[in-house]
Amino acid sequence: MKSSQADQFEDRLIDFAARIIFLANDLPASRSAQHIAQQMLRSGTAPAPNYGEARGAESRADFVHKLNIALKEMNETKIWLKMAIRARLTAEAAASAALDECQQLARLLNASVQTARRNAR
Repeated sequence: MKSSQADQFEDRLIDFAARIIFLANDLPASRSAQHIAQQMLRSGTAPAPNYGEARGAESRADFVHKLNIALKEMNETKIWLKMAIRARLTAEAAASAALDECQQLARLLNASVQTARRNAR
């Protein structure tokens, strides 16, 4: 059975969340690194379930709202990843790959929000 684009995107968000979990677990045990790890875990694992909630939205407005939450969480994750890289708390190659994926996913979420808003008019 072929999965839909929405299923594929949701899987990509789940894969991203798993990548964030691995990155956060690999950060040093220092107080500052663990603060970043906790924040990155919260924001980096939130887009997938928020997208799942959007898929079951009760209205177009609810759909847009939940997609916006996922987008905000993705944007926050981007900042935490940049902090981890600049503070040299993580292997730059792994974090840079996660940052690239984060930016791609954010662009896709933003495009979905814009399309949903346009279709609501």
